Amino acid sequence: MARILIAEDEAALREFISRALTHIGHETVAVEDGAEALAVLQQDKQFDLLLTDIVMPVMDGIALALKVTKDFPDLKVLMMTGYAAERQRAYNLEMLIHDVIAKPFSLDEICEKVEEALTSDRSLMKPVTTADEGLRSKD
Repeated sequence: MARILIAEDEAALREFISRALTHIGHETVAVEDGAEALAVLQQDKQFDLLLTDIVMPVMDGIALALKVTKDFPDLKVLMMTGYAAERQRAYNLEMLIHDVIAKPFSLDEICEKVEEALTSDRSLMKPVTTADEGLRSKD
């Protein structure tokens, strides 16, 4: 199955997700913050999915997603959060990430979202750009 990197600062939830995904056949590596996730990715680029919390110490999920989608464009990203405001921040990244799952979630919900992310077609997503389309001439 897939190799999944989980970045979640809450130990109990990190363990719950890791066990759930391992139980359905995936290989997981779980870390407690975005900086640690980035270090793992730089050493081992063979992941199919990054499942990351948005609110974490050291490096949050938004910063991690921006860095990862730039440096590892084939890696799919699924985010999770328990904060409505953070969920909205993540939707501003809709062309970079697969989705945002709201906490709390059930075992079935997280497994379903992970499967959706793994089978999604990243080629349908627009590439990242730093161009400001609002300043371009419409000619």
